[in-house]
Amino acid sequence: MAPVTKEMILSRLSAVRAPGASVDIVSAGLVSEIIINESNVMFALMVEGQDAKRMEAARQAAEAAVRAVPGIGKVMVALTADRPAPRASATPAQAARQARGTAVPGISHIIAVASGKGGVGKSTTAVNIALGLAAHGLQVGILDADIYGPSMPKLLGLTQRPQLAGDGSKMLKPLERYGLKAMSMGFLVEEGTPMIWRGPMVMGALVQMLREVAWGVLDCLVVDMPPGTGDVQLTLAQQTPLSGAVIVSTPQDLALIDARKGLAMFEKVNVPVLGIIENMSYFVCNACGARHEIFGHGGARAEAEKLGVPFLGEVPLDAELRQRSDLGEPVTALAPASGLAGVYNDIAGRIWDAVSARQNAMKQPPRIVIER
Repeated sequence: MAPVTKEMILSRLSAVRAPGASVDIVSAGLVSEIIINESNVMFALMVEGQDAKRMEAARQAAEAAVRAVPGIGKVMVALTADRPAPRASATPAQAARQARGTAVPGISHIIAVASGKGGVGKSTTAVNIALGLAAHGLQVGILDADIYGPSMPKLLGLTQRPQLAGDGSKMLKPLERYGLKAMSMGFLVEEGTPMIWRGPMVMGALVQMLREVAWGVLDCLVVDMPPGTGDVQLTLAQQTPLSGAVIVSTPQDLALIDARKGLAMFEKVNVPVLGIIENMSYFVCNACGARHEIFGHGGARAEAEKLGVPFLGEVPLDAELRQRSDLGEPVTALAPASGLAGVYNDIAGRIWDAVSARQNAMKQPPRIVIER
């Protein structure tokens, strides 16, 4: 069978009429850059926000047209328009529920691992937290939500391509390693391929990786969030039913300023902050055993106390951690008896305790007190 090409896709899309126009969606300039990875196809229809509802039928028609191409597997088509904000007439609690979206079948809890800026070791922390949760006997998955800079292929040492689940639903099977189920845009495109996508298209891809993947039954899905507090991060936090968020920071003031912004973002969308982790907290010299606080020390703990959120722990700056991460051999999985693995396991235990405590609190019936 001949490989799928952009020309084949554009030919099929030329038969889809643009709503309210006398031309097709290709001639109207609505089709974004088309990305093809083996049998998987991804693209977006670029529309204005007020036209999103009217364009949904065209999106479905475009998806069906491409899916009919021989040899096509997964088709991901997004609209480049944000969802409308909750109606002004809704109460704050109703607006929060509407914005947070619906639960993902089979997944009990979704935990975001975030940072106010890049370069603080968030993705490495997310992987080892997920493995720490698995070490506590939980069924765990990890979703790499960083479309522009996916890290999971490298951190987990995965080079395979996801396959269809095979149940006729067009769902993708997540890849599995070290007991984790994983999904990343890095599994779907070649390494080094630039993702020249607008924010709303990124959101469409993220929603599909979350909801059109056969995750099965999971106690917890860890989401490695993109760095920063922009539109993509805010929209994902609003549209995903998060059980809580973990903020990763380094000790220095500059990183803590950005961590503060990340915490404030989650508070604005009513996502509970489970705590702050201080990464690269200190360095212990292998030769002399002396401890060096290269980026300062204790800043994240002090910030957590100041903001009234839990402090989850300190992770040292360690050469073994860096080396194992580069090799796709996470320390928590392959050196479970090491001090580093113990640090991550302790942090994972505190995170799960916080999630469980919140869940139990929500189950408690109201207490009725009768005064005599």
